[in-house]
Amino acid sequence: QILELARQRGKRVKAVGGGHSPSDIACSEDFMIHMGKINRILQVDKEKLQVKVEAGILLSELNPELEKHGMALANLGAVSEVTAAGVIGTGTHNTGIGHGILPTQVVAVSLLLASGEILECSESVNPEVFQAARLHLGCLGIVVSVTFQCVPKFRLREVAFPSTLSRVLDELDEHLRKSQYFRFLWFPHSENVRIIYQDPTSKPPCSSSSWFWDYAVGYYLLEFLLWISPFIPMEIPGCQSRTGPFPWNSQIPVRSHGNCQILVQDWAIPMKIPKCREKTKEALLELKAALERNSGMVAHFPVEIRFSRRDEILLSPCFRRDSCYINVIMYRPYGKDIPRLRYWLAYEEIMRKHGGRPHWAKVPGKREFPTEKREFPK
Repeated sequence: QILELARQRGKRVKAVGGGHSPSDIACSEDFMIHMGKINRILQVDKEKLQVKVEAGILLSELNPELEKHGMALANLGAVSEVTAAGVIGTGTHNTGIGHGILPTQVVAVSLLLASGEILECSESVNPEVFQAARLHLGCLGIVVSVTFQCVPKFRLREVAFPSTLSRVLDELDEHLRKSQYFRFLWFPHSENVRIIYQDPTSKPPCSSSSWFWDYAVGYYLLEFLLWISPFIPMEIPGCQSRTGPFPWNSQIPVRSHGNCQILVQDWAIPMKIPKCREKTKEALLELKAALERNSGMVAHFPVEIRFSRRDEILLSPCFRRDSCYINVIMYRPYGKDIPRLRYWLAYEEIMRKHGGRPHWAKVPGKREFPTEKREFPK
C-alpha cells in the first residue's frame, strides 16, 4: 500500500532500521518506513544451521533466540541494537582474518521491489542481484527477510595485554595466526598498544567487570577528561593510559557505546597474506608521524585496528582483498564538538594513499566538512 501510494504521488520510499549509523542515507523528505515491527523469526533450520528472519529484527533480539536453538552468528559487530537488514546493508564488520564482514554470513535475501513484486535472491536464485543485495545500501528495494548462515553456539575468552606500536606491527603475522578474533588498540601521541585476543573456549563464563572501573572510571571520569582535553592537550596521553581503552561496559563479542556520542571514521586498506603487515605498518606510522608533526592535531581516543577476509560482495570494502580496518573515534563529551578537521583530513589522505575504502555506515569527511571539496576513491 505504501509503495502504491508513493507511485501515485511520485514519491521516493526509504527504509530505516535501528538508527545506529550516523549516515543520513535513510533520510527522506518523501516516505520513510521504520522496520521495527517487522521483526519475527520466520524459520530455524537446525540441520543446516540457518535462520530466516524479518528484516527489522534487532541483533539484540535475535542472539538470545539463536542461543535457545544452540546456534550463533560466527561474527558480530560492535553493537547489537541494529537490524538484520541494516547490519548487512552498510557492511558492518568486526575482526578476524578468517571471518568476513557480516554480509558474508547471508545466504538469502528477499526484496520488495518498487513494483510490489517480491524478488528472492541467493547464490542459486538471481545470483547477480544477490551479490549486490548482501550489501544493499537500501538501493535495490525494501529488504523484507534475511537468511543467515549460523554456527553452533560458542563462548569466547578475552585476553588483553600491553605492547608497543613498533613491536605489534613487526609481529602482526604472528598475532593473526595466534588468535581467531585478534585486534589491537593504539593510543595516539604514544607508543602504547593494547592487544586483544578473543578465542573460543569451553571454560564457564566469568567477568572481571565492576561498577567502579566500568562506570565511575571507564565512563563518567573519562567523559569528563575528554571534555577538558582540548584545553590541556598535553594531558591526553596520560588521560588515555589512566582510564583504559574503552568507556563502555564490555561484553564478548558485542559491546555497547552507552550514552556517549561519537563520530567515527573507519577505512579498510588492502593486505596480503602472508606478509600482511607492510601496508598496515606504513599507514599507522604515517598517521603517528602526522600527529607528531602537528602539535595542534589532537587524537584523544585510541585507534582500533581490525582485520577481515576478502569477499565477492560488490560494494564491500573487502571486495576481492583481505583488509585491515583502521578505526578512528572522536567523542562528543556532553555533546561538545572536539576539533577534528585536521586530524581527519590527515587520516583520510593516508587511507586514500594506501587504497583505502571507507566504511559505509560511518561519517565521511565530506559530510562533516561541507565547505571542503573532497574526492573519494571509487
